[in-house]
Order: sequence, then structure tokens, then C-alpha cells
Amino acid sequence: MSTGARRFPATHWTVLVPLVSLLALVFSWGRDLPGYAVAIVALCLAGAVLAAVHHAEVVAHRVGEPFGSLALAVAVTVIEVALIVTLMVDGGAKTASLARDTVFAAVMITCNGIVGLSLLVGALRNRVAVFNAEGSGAALASVATLATLSLVLPTFTTSKPGPEFSGAQLTFAACASLALYGLFVSVQTIRHRDYFLPVGTGTDTRDDDHAAPPTARAAAISLGLLLVALVAVVGNAKAVSPTIESGVAEAGLPQAVVGVVIALLVLLPETLAAARAASRDRVQTSLNLAYGSALASIGLTIPAIALASLWLSGPLVLGLGPVHMVLLALTVSVGTLTVVLGRATLLQGGVHLVVLAAYLFLAVSP
Repeated sequence: MSTGARRFPATHWTVLVPLVSLLALVFSWGRDLPGYAVAIVALCLAGAVLAAVHHAEVVAHRVGEPFGSLALAVAVTVIEVALIVTLMVDGGAKTASLARDTVFAAVMITCNGIVGLSLLVGALRNRVAVFNAEGSGAALASVATLATLSLVLPTFTTSKPGPEFSGAQLTFAACASLALYGLFVSVQTIRHRDYFLPVGTGTDTRDDDHAAPPTARAAAISLGLLLVALVAVVGNAKAVSPTIESGVAEAGLPQAVVGVVIALLVLLPETLAAARAASRDRVQTSLNLAYGSALASIGLTIPAIALASLWLSGPLVLGLGPVHMVLLALTVSVGTLTVVLGRATLLQGGVHLVVLAAYLFLAVSP
């Protein structure tokens, strides 16, 4: 990380782009945009993603791991949850499955896409990607538990017809999600922090890795600009969603594809940050981002939806269908076999990416 990047001159692109993207969000929010405006918003979204990755790295360099990856994962998820609740309040009955579709898309993208890409990049760099089996295994176990409690059980419970929880069951799922997520964060950051620190091979000699941490003022500025960039990412993703929806409808694709596309856009900051960390021989940081984002997505979304259900009208569909349950079981099985050894090759990365490709293909052609 260069010295100039830490000083943040007023003309630096990482300062200007988040502000311009936020301005584009203000002018586009709630409006029907013509084609050229959608293109401008999309460019702002891409720029905000790159700026978010930069500022996340500055914050991470200041606070160290695993706090850096945790901050990015939680920040993105909090804004994403706000977006989901807003869409559900405005959308009525047609958004009954929005929370389920978004959370499941996040789990598949993080646990297969980000994990697979990180292992691939790490293995290409050092032939074998090395990470902590203890930390990664604990994170995967937490993801599997929360996903099963929140997305699988509603399909089989009988208190309420359909793949829905009753009020008491939803309350239990929300409390269990918060409790397990809080316990995981405590273990990750305090009790067993060493399980989540990068395991290097000793081959990385980049100057960035050995540079002095940024000042507290620079880190605080980056944190503020990170939040601005993330608001711009999620907000601009919503602004272009009508265009995505119309394109999906014209192509004759299932409506669920819209949620997948928006999830891919929202998770771009974590994806790029994880790939950059893996390229610097920090695969554990990449896995922290991947599994941390999946955990935050479930652990924060389900409680938020449980609260929102007090004033939301219409059903709240949380249970997965048979195809998605098979893909979730495959994801957990493959992930377990990947993390148990603390080492992975190109093959493991490729397997995860194939599972993601299957999910994306089946979303388009169910």
C-alpha cells in the first residue's frame, strides 16, 4: 500500500469515486432511468466496488486480521439487510421469498465462488494453498448449522403450511442465529484469534505487506469512505435492478435470477478483496471473508426479517426447494473435505467453482 494512498489527497480516485457514486445514487433513487443513465450508474457501481476494496485493505492493515475481514463482511451485510427489508416492505406478496433467495445466493457465492477463487489463486501462486483448518472448519460448521436451521427446516416443519416458520419458530431461528453468530465472532476475535490469522509459505516479499500500518486518522477516513462506497454499491445495485428485471423478463428467465444478479453485484467487494488477499499468500484472510460474509448474511438477515415480519403483510417463505437443498448439502460436504486438511490444490478450487456454476445454471434453467 503506497504512502500516497494513505495520505488520501482530495483528488485521489479512492476519495472521489465513492462520493460521486453516492451522488449518482441520490439522483437515481426512485426514478425510472433511461439507458444512458443506467450505464452511468453501472460505472459508478463498478468504481465504488474498487474503492471499497481499497479502503477495506487500509482498515484491515490498521486493525489487523481477523478484524479487517470481519469489518468488511459485517458492513456489507448490514447494508444488504437494509436493502432486503426495504424491498420487502415496498414489494408486498411478490417478495415473499426474497430473503430466502438472497441469503441462499450469498451462501452459494461465498462458500463456493469466493472460496473456490481464493483457493485457485493461492494454488496458482504456491502450488498448494495453505490455511488454518481449525478456524476455517469452525466457520464452515457455523455456516452449515445456520443455513440448516434457517433455510432447510422451514420446508419440513408442520406448524404452518408451506415452507414457512410459525411465529414462535421464526423467533427461535432469529435468536439462535444471533447467538451463534455472536459466539463465532467472539471466538474469532478474542478467544482463538490465532486460528484465523494468515498462514504464509514464506515466499511473499511484497513491500506492502511489511509497510508500517496507516495512521489512526487515515484508517478512520478509510472506514468512513468504505461505508460510503458500500452504501453506493448496494443502492446503485437497487437502482439498476429494474433494468435487470426487465431484461430477465424479456429473456424469459425465472424471477429468481434477479436476486442472483444483485447478490453477485453486492458481493463484488468481498470477492475482489479475497482474490487480492490470496494473491498475496493470505488464503486464510480470503476464507475469513468468504465464511464471515456467509455467516453475517444469515446471522443478521434472519433476525432482521423476524423483526420486520411484525409489520410485513403476506407470507414469509424461507424453506428451500429440493434442488437447492441438494446444492447446499453438496456445498457443505465439499467444503468439509476442503478445509479439514488445511491445504488445497487447484482441484479443490475447481470443484467449488463447478458447484457455483451448477447453482447459477440451475437458477437460469431450473
